[in-house]
Amino acid sequence: MLVCPKMIDIETIREDFPILKRELDGKRLVYLDSAATSQKPNVVIDAVSEYYRMYNANIHRGIHTLSEQATHAFEKVRVKIKNFIGAPDSREVIFTKNTTEAINLVALTWGRKNIGEGDEIMLSPMEHHSNLVPWQMLAQEKKAKLVFPELTADGRLDLQSVENLLGPKTKIIAITQMSNVLGTIVPIAEICKLAHANGTIVLVDGAQSVPHMPTNVQELACDFLAFSMHKMCGPTGVGILWGKSELLEAMPPFMGGGDMISAVWADRFVPNQLPWKFEAGTPNIADVIASGAAIDYLSKLGMANVRAHEIELSAYASKKFSELQGVTLYGPRDPELKGGVVSFNMDGIHPHDLGQIVNEDGVAIRVGHHCCQPLMRQMDVMGTARASFYVYTTTEEIDMLVDALQKAQKVFGHVAVR
Repeated sequence: MLVCPKMIDIETIREDFPILKRELDGKRLVYLDSAATSQKPNVVIDAVSEYYRMYNANIHRGIHTLSEQATHAFEKVRVKIKNFIGAPDSREVIFTKNTTEAINLVALTWGRKNIGEGDEIMLSPMEHHSNLVPWQMLAQEKKAKLVFPELTADGRLDLQSVENLLGPKTKIIAITQMSNVLGTIVPIAEICKLAHANGTIVLVDGAQSVPHMPTNVQELACDFLAFSMHKMCGPTGVGILWGKSELLEAMPPFMGGGDMISAVWADRFVPNQLPWKFEAGTPNIADVIASGAAIDYLSKLGMANVRAHEIELSAYASKKFSELQGVTLYGPRDPELKGGVVSFNMDGIHPHDLGQIVNEDGVAIRVGHHCCQPLMRQMDVMGTARASFYVYTTTEEIDMLVDALQKAQKVFGHVAVR
């Protein structure tokens, strides 16, 4: 069990999130969809407002006071993110719109330069469409091949299968660190060791992992890491790409425009230095600045504490779900091997019907294919229901979900409990 040096005070944390006080048709909101997006604490909401109220100005382009204040606040967040993920240099932190754009940036710059006909791109069967479709597009353009290692029966990545597929044509492994469907935590450090011994680089989709566990890119030894702030108490519209400086330096710019250049002539340009080389145009200034407040908030809680809380919730949810009949769970059972995600189906009840019924009790869960249609086909299901947890989730809310599921079984004429 992960050692938690100081358990978080869940009731105090919940006071920081104003939306959790909301009622839906007289029912207390039970928000169990944090894998899709997390809720935002007051400090983040206030940071957005403060920027627009007090120092709204464009950055990097002015010497007046407001512009200098905004530029300082914006660039300070880059340093905070560097420290949060254990990166060696803040110049390696690139701001994007989201994880999707960060992955596309790598596929369309590094990929176009380094992937050729017959080369192989390794992905896992668990990949979100954001870390699948960009590589499909690149493979089609370059006549490259996508290869997929196998999963074990309980939804873990088969490392022997990864090793067996690695070869001289394997140029990159693009892989999630935590499945948004199964909750599976992938042993990234082991994969990076195998990959680098083969001369292969590794891009990690950290959209689900970075918000929920301590992350250190130097310990993982990955080459790229992509994640989004909106899943970790920050605003929407801010993604992060971290990459090793030697790789980023060798990549061509992603988009052309202002701020990504150091000099321009009528017929040519010279790109800017890192990180601005990849940040064309006016960025999402307010939300990047507010992302700094989110980083501060999570850092104060301690990511080891965040992870320990979710392990506790996952263990509790496993126990409560075991009391229900007619439920199929997907992914690892051991809470140490998964994130705070429970994907499931109930006999005789379509996931969409299930989502609507529990919503009547104020319980918000996700239903559908979760942007993982190939995985759903491999699991032989059209979709699943998914409950996902975060720092503000309580065991009482899991109880309320289970009660709502029992109600759904009664509505459909099924026996609720053993």
